[in-house]
Amino acid sequence: MTTPHETTGPASHPAAVRTTTAVVLPGVVDSEGLQVTTRALPAPGPGQARLAVEATGVSFAEQQMRRGRYYDQPPFPFVPGYDLVGTVTAVGPGADPALVGRRQAAVTKTGAWASDVVIDAGDLVPVPDGVDPAEAETLIVNGLTAWQLLHRVARVRPGQTVLVLGAGGGVGTTLVQLAVLAGAQVLGTASPRSHDAVRALGATPLDYRDPDLPARVRALAPVGVDAVFDHVGGPGIVDSHRLLAPRGTLVAYGTLATRDAQGSAKLPVLLLLARLAWWHALPDGRRAHFYNLWAGRRNRAGFRARVREDLTQVLTLLRDGRLRAQVAARIPLHEAARALRLAESGTVTGKVVLVPAPAAAQEAV
Repeated sequence: MTTPHETTGPASHPAAVRTTTAVVLPGVVDSEGLQVTTRALPAPGPGQARLAVEATGVSFAEQQMRRGRYYDQPPFPFVPGYDLVGTVTAVGPGADPALVGRRQAAVTKTGAWASDVVIDAGDLVPVPDGVDPAEAETLIVNGLTAWQLLHRVARVRPGQTVLVLGAGGGVGTTLVQLAVLAGAQVLGTASPRSHDAVRALGATPLDYRDPDLPARVRALAPVGVDAVFDHVGGPGIVDSHRLLAPRGTLVAYGTLATRDAQGSAKLPVLLLLARLAWWHALPDGRRAHFYNLWAGRRNRAGFRARVREDLTQVLTLLRDGRLRAQVAARIPLHEAARALRLAESGTVTGKVVLVPAPAAAQEAV
């Protein structure tokens, strides 16, 4: 009978009782309603790996899940956490023993707000040597999303002009940098407090609350922009479409405008999808898409290959110093409530990172 490969001696035998510290979302609660628990951790099964989590993060998805408004979140209670960086401590039968001791990244959708996790080894992507775990964490779901928005959906080319809504956020700061690296001129909306940071990344900052924002974009791009990346949705999506140049592309990837709305969590997404489909069908040469990171996951091998290829590109840029991680704060896992409040405050640039190891959890706002 094959047993998991371990990094330590007899005390780490898979038969020994293992536990993990995890943050549980029990229902629709405010941030103080999060529960820090200790629970049993199973040994990795066939094709699985166990990781000691070094960094996980707070994304918009968790903010929506707290409200019960993420499109396809699991039933309460559950452990949130969309992505992680960790070191493999054991693998199950059929998984590569060489993974043990290596730092890996993974997109999990849920379950990453924990000190240790067990996930499929096929979902792991190597983190380059020398890369800080918290910095790498900011570029997993955010970097993967930004790369695919830019290169797989909009297919931005050198010399084009793009508009990034929320250029001070987790996805936005990465998207701005990747667009600049692709040779595009970048306009980015953000709160005034983030304008210097957005400018430093290579974009022209614009106040997202400015009632004359469309006119200001037109002044900078008289024939329209070649791509708009819109995570807001709601009524403002109309302006995003109107600002497109001939043959331009609108990519919507969120519904921030309806974050605090009451009623169905799915209806705003469905209405947005319908509007985008209608625009996409118009014979004016402009395209409109809704980006979903999980699209095509039924073809598991193809999905994993895309994730590995694209995330490797992003992490390599980070290693080489061509892409800067935007760590808004490093906060201990057991203070997840504080981390969530900070992420939802709109007062930080970049991504709030949860660090399970208390000794490494020094806040760096």
